[in-house]
Amino acid sequence: MRIAAVVPAYNEEEAITDVVNGINAMALANQLNIDVVVVNDCSKDNTYQIASKLKCKVLNLPVNLGIGGAMQTGFKYAYQEGYDAAIQVDGDGQHPAAEIPKIIEAHINNNWDVVVGSRFIDGEGFQSTTLRRQGIKYFMYLNKLLTGYLITDSTSGFRLLNRKALEVVNEYYPDEYPEPEAIVLFSKRKIRMGEVSVQMLERQGGVSSIGAFSSVYYMIKVTLAMLFTRFRN
Repeated sequence: MRIAAVVPAYNEEEAITDVVNGINAMALANQLNIDVVVVNDCSKDNTYQIASKLKCKVLNLPVNLGIGGAMQTGFKYAYQEGYDAAIQVDGDGQHPAAEIPKIIEAHINNNWDVVVGSRFIDGEGFQSTTLRRQGIKYFMYLNKLLTGYLITDSTSGFRLLNRKALEVVNEYYPDEYPEPEAIVLFSKRKIRMGEVSVQMLERQGGVSSIGAFSSVYYMIKVTLAMLFTRFRN
């Protein structure tokens, strides 16, 4: 398989070197054909300058598109360049490269179009804050209601998309906070989904885009987006 590891990065100068080098080292050790694609989302720090010196392809956005726009840029690149699959790996170091083979193996063994890496199946590794866990559980139940899929970590950005799923997101991908809404989108397009247990880490640098004051806004906006996606024609 020819795989693109898409790394969205906004002000990730502290972590981007370890993220890119970690993926490359893991791919070499496991004899995996993986190309790292960093999507620099108009960072204000030295993310672009640092990434440009690493073993990766850098897509440098001229304006900040947010996580949804950055990821669609990477997915479009992977689809149009003929990759068999793309794996999202966050640029803040939360997704250990050593967990990537688990996701690839789950894709191959189960013939899933989308594989979500979940930190909650076995409860190992960093489990996020109590408030965020409650929000994630809410989206788990909402997604189960809307799609029939029980995805325990629907906000996880640690996920693989094959060619069939990439064709969908090449046309449209949710903006701002895309992961829970994307599950609804995939279910409507008959994309087969599953999840596999992975361990995650605390972010290794940068600042989360979802602060305490924006949590309520996040919950309301994503809920409305999921409902709209589910019931629109």
